[in-house]
Amino acid sequence: MQPKNKRIGLGRGLGALLTDQETIQEQAPQTPAEVFSAVNEISVQWIEVNPFQPRTYFDQQALQELAESIRTQGIIQPITVRQLGPNSYQLISGERRLQASKLAGLQAIPAYIRTADDQQMLEMALIENIQRENLNAIEIALSYQRLLQECNLKQEELGDRVGKNRTTVNNYMRLLKLPPQIQAAVRDTKITMGHARALVNIEDETAQLQLFEKILTEEWSVRRVEEAVRQLGQPQASPKKRNPLDLSQWQNQLTQFLGSRVKIVANEQHRGEIKIPFKSKEELEKLIQMLHAQQ
Repeated sequence: MQPKNKRIGLGRGLGALLTDQETIQEQAPQTPAEVFSAVNEISVQWIEVNPFQPRTYFDQQALQELAESIRTQGIIQPITVRQLGPNSYQLISGERRLQASKLAGLQAIPAYIRTADDQQMLEMALIENIQRENLNAIEIALSYQRLLQECNLKQEELGDRVGKNRTTVNNYMRLLKLPPQIQAAVRDTKITMGHARALVNIEDETAQLQLFEKILTEEWSVRRVEEAVRQLGQPQASPKKRNPLDLSQWQNQLTQFLGSRVKIVANEQHRGEIKIPFKSKEELEKLIQMLHAQQ
């Protein structure tokens, strides 16, 4: 009895998704719908880029260095594509190798041909990029976000896919709460992920940006930023209240001296007024004369 064809599930990670033909032959009979051959030489002109590619920037100097390596050593790791039609393929993984091969002047490139729908294309592209060391923290966070939203994964499933625990995934995802200026600084390596993780703990965006400017202009270390964030989070001590004035004693002294019922009103800052009542013009003149006599 012939064994049933097995499909490699997405839950087994990138290694299973991009496994080579020898592994596939051990698991199930080869069929045209899954893999056409172990490695195919495909014209670079027949391959279109992956529309689900999460990376938007490729370092040109690094591409030139890879192209020089390809000229000398050739392609060590084949790219992976899916076939759209006769002489028409779409890249699944390996865009840097494809671009560098074009720079190196190659007319054809070795490739594995796989069957994949759009969601599988997206998931494979995202996971491959996440597992590369040169991806910056914001690119990783955006890739995690797309896996959650567009591939309908839960955080636990996402952690299994990318080989990270839930806390690590959550730390990356929180970076996307930062203002665009700070995200761009992480992307452009102007600040580290450590700086960004400290800043994300500040709820007020204005305070975030003010501290961010200090990081750039004064070259603050991560430890210094963390300490500043802790201080911002501490409740501010309320200003000490001044001792209240003993108004009754002064009121009595002035009342006895002026012969009129004096009232003193003052607030906590010791600011106020003295009220001296009078019943006639004569009483007013008498009060003024008594005050003048004390000068």
